[in-house]
Amino acid sequence: MILRPYVSADLDELLILFYETVHTVNARDYTSAQLDAWAGPHTDRERWDRTLREHTSLVAEENGQIIGFGDIDTTGYLDRLYVHKDWQRRGVGRALCDALEGAVASPVLTTHASVTARPFFEARGYRVERAQQVERLGVTMPNFAMKKQR
Repeated sequence: MILRPYVSADLDELLILFYETVHTVNARDYTSAQLDAWAGPHTDRERWDRTLREHTSLVAEENGQIIGFGDIDTTGYLDRLYVHKDWQRRGVGRALCDALEGAVASPVLTTHASVTARPFFEARGYRVERAQQVERLGVTMPNFAMKKQR
């Protein structure tokens, strides 16, 4: 596995990975309506590309296939972290998170974690600041505002 910086040419593959991962991995914790609202056909491609280019964004590849990606901003906010549905529990998320966390100098790291991702972040030392309900496309879904002190 190699980690490399995101380039705009990765966007299509990242969006497919995002959709398939959410609709497969997160299906045990969220309803179909919640999954569709979270990762549906209405993804703002321009916004995704812009924020991925503005943040420190990394892509994990194995034999030319993207198997994960993530991004973090300069304040230490870990915006996205997704691992391909077929590459779960193989160290991809850990490698991405290690590199992203190491790329910023902020003494505090934050993220908004899904129910599914909460145990991963807790194992990395993040703590729940608050449980919250996020609304997307009129659908409410739970997630957690999490923080890690370094």
